[in-house]
Amino acid sequence: MAEKKSGIDQKLIRDLANILNDTDLTEIEVEQDDLRIRVSRNGTPVMMPQQMQGYAYQAPAAPAAAPAAVAAPAAPAARDLSNAVTAPMVGTVYLSPAPGARAFVEVGQMVKEGQTLLIIEAMKTMNQIPSPKSGKVVEIVIDDASPVEYGEPLVIIE
Repeated sequence: MAEKKSGIDQKLIRDLANILNDTDLTEIEVEQDDLRIRVSRNGTPVMMPQQMQGYAYQAPAAPAAAPAAVAAPAAPAARDLSNAVTAPMVGTVYLSPAPGARAFVEVGQMVKEGQTLLIIEAMKTMNQIPSPKSGKVVEIVIDDASPVEYGEPLVIIE
């Protein structure tokens, strides 16, 4: 039976951490009823309530503000994502077939329908992501070796 403390399933958190170790993912997030749990290799597990009714919840203290000398990054310009190729799965994106190898595609390059745009590693399986149409690569939205969520824009093709 799952251990429960304050209504939080600790076995679920352990299982999520094991999935991270087994799949080499850097982060995993699960939403169940009104509770969202995110486990990350780069930090500590975070539990965020979504209107947790019936639970006594005290929000963690806000992190200290950054020093005034550090300027906030400029907000990115709104981009047209209507022609974006989106991630069909959660995983890690690789823009080339091997470290140090030439990228599958580059900005300005013409691609054909079915041509490999990038690879998404999910559960130790390399999944080639093909172009859904022919056109010109206008922008590569993601960085190499970065985590990607389902539906996140990857490449914009016009």
